[in-house]
Amino acid sequence: MRINSRNCKLVAKKEFRGLINEKTIVLALLLQLFIAMFSSFLLVGLASMYNPDAMSKYSKMKYPIAYAGETSHLYVKLMDDPNLIVYPMELSPAVSALSERQLAAVVWVPRNMEETMNPMKVTIYLIENDIQSGIVSAKLKNVLTDYETELRDARSDRLTAMPVEMRMPETNPAGDFYEFVYGVLIPLLVFMPAIISGALIIDMITEESQNKTLETLMSTPVSFTDMVWGKILAAFLLVPLQAGTWMILLILNGIYIGGFLEILMHISIVAFILILIAATFAMRYRERTNAQFMFSIATVVVLVFALSIPMNSGNIIVRLATGSIGPEHMIVLLPMLAAALGLSYFVTMYSSRLAQKL
Repeated sequence: MRINSRNCKLVAKKEFRGLINEKTIVLALLLQLFIAMFSSFLLVGLASMYNPDAMSKYSKMKYPIAYAGETSHLYVKLMDDPNLIVYPMELSPAVSALSERQLAAVVWVPRNMEETMNPMKVTIYLIENDIQSGIVSAKLKNVLTDYETELRDARSDRLTAMPVEMRMPETNPAGDFYEFVYGVLIPLLVFMPAIISGALIIDMITEESQNKTLETLMSTPVSFTDMVWGKILAAFLLVPLQAGTWMILLILNGIYIGGFLEILMHISIVAFILILIAATFAMRYRERTNAQFMFSIATVVVLVFALSIPMNSGNIIVRLATGSIGPEHMIVLLPMLAAALGLSYFVTMYSSRLAQKL
């Protein structure tokens, strides 16, 4: 069936004007805009949740902790740490104080720990799901690591075989931020518009049936296929517009992004495929809840399948952003483009068949 491009543009313009009244979509866009604009500021807070160990060295606070159990050389090392304030306490009142957030952690050492021939066990109590707990655990980890090294040296005479010495390369403190920015932040901001547009096209199509406006629309020169493709066009154009804006804002915040146009190409094709799948479910069910449910299941299946492939779009976009991949990304792009063209043909034929039944 032939598609009237003029009618598609008219429908797309109508949908763009209607998006201003969609509060959910506007709030989602504003949230992404806020993250992109203030990415440098948010990076510290978000990175602390992603890897609290990376933030521990920037904390200059002194954290109160309780030491319960038998006095040992570990107690001395904890007292010598400038980042900790240690209070000798019994275990039960110490845990109660921790639950009331009067303490940051509780260290419990069993009796005869240093004299035993068995492996030593130190129990640490922390507040669950708390950012401060991550920082405190990192500081305690440093003390415990030093204490472990001393114990290994003191117990070296117990060894029955000579251990193999391993020299591990020094870690780069900036690696955590690099991994967070390119492994989490950029994919999140780039893929989110694609998923939102997929959900958006379902609302655009199903609202015509639920609001009883489809019959009125069919009485105009606009065909059902023109209407569907006009709405697809409106949802699709949002993706490169949003993704491009987010990446520009990230660049303005001092974050390097290589392969700008290539990333837009990949995410646009991914979004186009998701939009076509969502449009098919919307035409099939003509009811928002069922269509959204089926689209969610299909999205999960597609993502699981895509992520099982080493050269998937997520990895390609990360590598393009870091500038670590060349023209070989076209190996992934071309099959996706072929899949998008095949789905386009299917959506056109399916909408034409449905139009005959209306």
